[in-house]
Amino acid sequence: MKIISYNVNGIRAAINKGFLDWLKSANPDVICLQEIKAMEEQLDLDMFAEAGYKYNYWFSAQKKGYSGVAILSKTEPKHVEYGTGIESMDFEGRNLRADFDGFSVMSLYLPSGTNDARLDHKLEYMDMFQNYINDLTKKIPNLIICGDYNICHEEIDIHNPKGLSNTSGFLPVERKWIGDFIDRGFIDSFRYLNQDKQQYSWWSYRANARTNNKGWRLDYAMVAKPLKENIKRAVILSEAEHSDHCPILLEIEN
Repeated sequence: MKIISYNVNGIRAAINKGFLDWLKSANPDVICLQEIKAMEEQLDLDMFAEAGYKYNYWFSAQKKGYSGVAILSKTEPKHVEYGTGIESMDFEGRNLRADFDGFSVMSLYLPSGTNDARLDHKLEYMDMFQNYINDLTKKIPNLIICGDYNICHEEIDIHNPKGLSNTSGFLPVERKWIGDFIDRGFIDSFRYLNQDKQQYSWWSYRANARTNNKGWRLDYAMVAKPLKENIKRAVILSEAEHSDHCPILLEIEN
């Protein structure tokens, strides 16, 4: 089972940059998208069906052109859950889950902390999300949470750890949260299989950051521990350039 997660920074913009041709070539069974920045009614869904993804699900933010997540699948899920049921988390369209036989996949777009108000919202969201997942994994133990966590965990995950230690995305409180999240029952699949690899999934559009590889690893495929032995491959697909992020790939035996 091949699962890809990709913050596309606007699905319509990504399509204009060749996203659909890339998707056909990459050929995942399931792809989780973040930051779609579109309402379902603004999209030609036939394009995704023609690419092999007849089953596509969209959970947009209430604010147009902002946030939002999606899941595209070749096979029909048994159930799709839109949001968490917590209004302060759901109005920005940040969580979407598809349940399949043997496992469930969530597309997650965790808020960024671009200013004090947004950082407060991010920290509140992180706490509520942890509590939500604590309850959810009691019912759905075989959970895979793919997406843009907007946090680098360790120094190896960011190009300038000392210089960026006071920047949101690498604050001690954020790093502790993602470490605790992993310790409470998840595996960072990329780091599990690539312990020493310094590779990134996001680069600023400024100062030729991508060309100079001054990046951050913000995107994760977190796999619940009961599925540990099923993890076969986890890589970052840095050659894809439809966004300021690049996709990540997880291969898991179902």
